[in-house]
Amino acid sequence: MIEFGHGTHVGLRRASNEDTYYADPALGLFLVADGMGGHQHGEVAAALVRDAIVEQVAQGRGLVEAVRGAGERLLRQAGGSPDAPPMGTTVAALRLSGDRYEVAWVGDSRIYLWQADTLRQVSHDHSLVQELVAAGQLDPALAERHPQRNVLTQALGVTAIEHLHVGMARGRTESGSAFVLCSDGLTEGLADATIARIVGRNDLAAQECVDHLLLAALDGSADDNITVILARVK
Repeated sequence: MIEFGHGTHVGLRRASNEDTYYADPALGLFLVADGMGGHQHGEVAAALVRDAIVEQVAQGRGLVEAVRGAGERLLRQAGGSPDAPPMGTTVAALRLSGDRYEVAWVGDSRIYLWQADTLRQVSHDHSLVQELVAAGQLDPALAERHPQRNVLTQALGVTAIEHLHVGMARGRTESGSAFVLCSDGLTEGLADATIARIVGRNDLAAQECVDHLLLAALDGSADDNITVILARVK
């Protein structure tokens, strides 16, 4: 059984919400997409990728294959006219099947796993800052406030398919496991420790936890759109 909560908010400084999400426990599919490209264009990119992934997973394709196929579809759409504005999106997706999970991501929308009373980030940001950290050129403690923290190295609709790297991980769930999928609007405003404290509250339903996460991010003066899904394995 999967209990889940979900929510999105435009944030405190944006006029529109370019995030989107999907949550379907029957299909075992959950995803968050954070569009880019300005008003409407980011919304279109995120929605196109969302719908393409859902369609392909429902047809039996694997999660990584579905994400890559969605990227190909978005590139075709964005390149259909020389006057077409640039459109791109991140994506973070989870597929649950029995006691197994698979995650796939592109960009800096994140996937966390709560298990054994510990929260850990399963995804790895496709960002310039993360590359600097991995290369030992930047202290991880400084990464969250780095002026180039929002510069992505991978994004659907922007990165050519031959250069696209879809991050992925697989594993086994257990009773009490939970997954957090979120856009960077959440993680820019909240430390992982705060996310863990809220997600670990067994006295709250999944939807209540999501509501608390959104409120905490807004209390932190969230500038960006915020989207969160919490999926608990019972």
